[in-house]
Amino acid sequence: MIKIGLTGGIGSGKTTVAHIFETLGIPVYYADDAAKRIMNEDEHLRSLIIKNFGVESYSENILNRVHLSSIVFGNAEKLSLLNSLVHPLTLADAEHWMKQQKAPYIIKEAALMFESDAWKMVDKTIGVSATLELRLQRTMQRDFLSREEVEARMKRQMNEDEKMKRCNFIITNNEKELLIPQVITIHEALLQEAKAS
Repeated sequence: MIKIGLTGGIGSGKTTVAHIFETLGIPVYYADDAAKRIMNEDEHLRSLIIKNFGVESYSENILNRVHLSSIVFGNAEKLSLLNSLVHPLTLADAEHWMKQQKAPYIIKEAALMFESDAWKMVDKTIGVSATLELRLQRTMQRDFLSREEVEARMKRQMNEDEKMKRCNFIITNNEKELLIPQVITIHEALLQEAKAS
């Protein structure tokens, strides 16, 4: 079974691309969703988050993402600390999930594929690319954020060009080129590779 990483900057549309792969029958692990679930479910992690980020980090036993975001997105040190607590557990969770899958290939979708060392767990990576302006507009609309807030989050991620250089495949999501044919081309190539291995 081939392990594929799927990544892209904030607002690139990687989740949309992941859903297309899912409709083709490919299992997808969503790292961000898993991280949120683990932050809610893992008692030890929860106590560490409260210790480092305050009791306001949880409201009625549910992660208070607004509170946490307000602390970490303006503070590189705090963001690094949060990532150091959450990423190892998410990587272990992904590893466990991968072992249970039976498809010819599987996908791990993660915004911080290269920043978190998640790329070491996969055989190849697919990058989803979009223009800076499109990414800004999409994220502002989706998350109800100001341009400045989105730009601040983008600065926390690896440069888009650098990220794409590290990927084996690139899907262009610029609202001009159709996504589905691009996904199908990669899907067929990966099925061939899985068959050959």
